[in-house]
Amino acid sequence: MEYTLFILLLPFLSFLILGLAGMRMKHQLAGAIGTASLLGVTALSYLTAFDYFTAERTAEGVYPTLMPYNFEWLPFTDTLSINMGILLDPISVMMLVVISTVSLMVHIYSFGYMKGERGFQRYYAFLSLFTMSMLGLVVATNIFQMYVFWELVGVSSYLLIGFYYTKKEAVAASKKAFIVTRFADLGFLIGILIYGYYAGTFSFTPAIGALAAAGAMIPLALGLMFVGGAGKSAMFPLHIWLPDAMEGPTPVSALIHAATMVVAGVFQIARLFPLWIQYAPEAMTIVVWVGVITAFYAAAVACVQSDIKRVLAFSTISQIAFMMVALGVCLPGEHGAVIDNHASLGYMASMFHLFTHAMFKALLFLGAGCIIHAVHSNEMSAMGGLRKYMPITHVTFLIACLAIAGIPPFSGFFSKDEILTACMHYSPVVGWIMTGVAAMTAFYM
Repeated sequence: MEYTLFILLLPFLSFLILGLAGMRMKHQLAGAIGTASLLGVTALSYLTAFDYFTAERTAEGVYPTLMPYNFEWLPFTDTLSINMGILLDPISVMMLVVISTVSLMVHIYSFGYMKGERGFQRYYAFLSLFTMSMLGLVVATNIFQMYVFWELVGVSSYLLIGFYYTKKEAVAASKKAFIVTRFADLGFLIGILIYGYYAGTFSFTPAIGALAAAGAMIPLALGLMFVGGAGKSAMFPLHIWLPDAMEGPTPVSALIHAATMVVAGVFQIARLFPLWIQYAPEAMTIVVWVGVITAFYAAAVACVQSDIKRVLAFSTISQIAFMMVALGVCLPGEHGAVIDNHASLGYMASMFHLFTHAMFKALLFLGAGCIIHAVHSNEMSAMGGLRKYMPITHVTFLIACLAIAGIPPFSGFFSKDEILTACMHYSPVVGWIMTGVAAMTAFYM
């Protein structure tokens, strides 16, 4: 699968071309270059998924972990170095499909939505940088490489949220997002350094003996890494940046809120899941209750918002919290190292909901963009009776609403049902609270 390198190279080249020469191009050409590169990335991502999931499994019937690229980047000692490369396993391949699909739709949609905007070329350059950063994050072969792309995602989201740099609100929102996520990322960095010191490696799969001897330092390191994930995924009390991020163009909101930046924290917990289960199962309680509080709080706030984009922003916070809770309710097996059925149920439900939420939340934001474009207002009081004027938007928005509300036979019903089942197995209290939050979701949608 050597072609997987082009999944990162294409958007990076697009960013360089548009960033350096974009101002001399016509809008249509700049947009065409950005969209064509994403079309290539999407095709390669789907090809990677097809090749990976149709390849031969291991003797135990599981999909193998592949590293088509892995080279030493920064050697520190004989035993400790930082590698760069590409790691393919079920969750990274799934994320390639999710990110490339949503990003391609945003690129195509932006052709019309951003037409005539000053800085059109700059906008497409930033989109390419953001997509490359997120793709690099999900295929990282080690925690430090993940952190490098994690910070690139933060920088590119700052540039996109503050795209309208002549508006004070947009500048303030971009600074707020940058500062809050940097504050959280300090915890992530300290956690990485503690982990690297005691594990003797930045790999996701360290030698078992090294971690066993570290005692309480590994749960501490994982907890600090979770702080970084909570900041990026807007968990309470680090959620304050996400509603203000609505100051960016609506397609940017779709990209940040649907499949990319805000699920980085969920992906981080999922990537380090074997370490959590084996070395810090008690600390999973923190993940559960942070998720439960965030899900309820965000759903309650969404019920009283009048700005359509802010409703969807708080909805995103609540749905990301669903994914966090699903990961947190994963219980260790009888012998600690073995994942039992309830644990795998929560893990799979979280990844399933990540996939489904990316699709219907992107659809909701892009639909909201059409409506805002038509009525020139974000206030929902100005949006009654649009069905006969915007029939396509009406149908697509309705489908997305039914999906996020958990109405069968739409995808959101199945993913939420799995999460609630895992929560009930973990604790009836958590199960009933999350069931209530699911009902609130249907109400505010």
